[in-house]
Amino acid sequence: MTSPADASFERHPSSTPDFRDVRDELETLTTEAFRPELARIDQLPTLEIAKIMNGEDATVPTAVATQLPRIAAAIDAVADRMARGGRLVYAGAGTAGRLGVLDASECPPTFNTDPSEVVGLIAGGPSATVNSIEGAEDSKELAAEDLGALGITADDTVVGVSASGRTPYAIGAVEHARALGALTIGLSCNADSALAAAADHGIEVVVGPELLTGSTRLKAGTAQKLVLNMLSTITMIRLGKTYGNLMVDVRASNDKLRARSRRIVALATGAPDDQIEAALSAADGETKNAILVLLADIDAATAARLLTEANGHLRVALQAALASG
Repeated sequence: MTSPADASFERHPSSTPDFRDVRDELETLTTEAFRPELARIDQLPTLEIAKIMNGEDATVPTAVATQLPRIAAAIDAVADRMARGGRLVYAGAGTAGRLGVLDASECPPTFNTDPSEVVGLIAGGPSATVNSIEGAEDSKELAAEDLGALGITADDTVVGVSASGRTPYAIGAVEHARALGALTIGLSCNADSALAAAADHGIEVVVGPELLTGSTRLKAGTAQKLVLNMLSTITMIRLGKTYGNLMVDVRASNDKLRARSRRIVALATGAPDDQIEAALSAADGETKNAILVLLADIDAATAARLLTEANGHLRVALQAALASG
């Protein structure tokens, strides 16, 4: 049976490519480079392969570090947009798309965001997260259609993610979003990529050739995960979703998270368990509100009002409460 996403892909078939041209293009990409020194890796002992792979992985953070100024500039721009109601949207294909979906799906429980605030789009639709629909990456039109369904505005940010930096779906997403006035970020693992050139903020983490030739789920995937961690986490810090390094906006939706919320309140306030339980009960389980109740010695309604006036920033609300007290 054909899914709606698959049907959408079929409506936007790519023209038959000249595979010689594609092959020539791949030959120029660092992520696709062949490493002759590893040509007999399959004959090595398992421990030796593991050591080589671990050594390769250890180079990724250094490659990310070279892009930190670009990453920081992009984060500040994202936070500005989200502070006025914009959304953060990731768009990619294959591994890159799955990493975007993963990062987006972890924001609601971690930062109490609405699922519509951080969104992951993957070429081929949701089924592509578990089933390979690799051909969908070749369609810029499909990316525009997927973004059109979200109603992208100038307040939103679209992050195109592609290890090669040439994936039409990711480039098409960035081009479509930029034409609508949205902020755009292009994250790739090759220098001078078309994706970075198409975006307002280009981030190119050059990790070098992979252990397995062209398998960009390895170092390139790790690099992309590290950068996406930064984009979402530091943006949420800038938006007041944390208090120090405590996840004060955590959504206590299961026993583990309910226990974590109580531990967070304890770490932030030093209050005994009975006071923590009382504050959380009065604040309807909202961790941030309970902390403010305890630190400022105010009632839950006042805490909620002060946090609203402070746009959710606990430190700002606490300063206001102490100044008025």
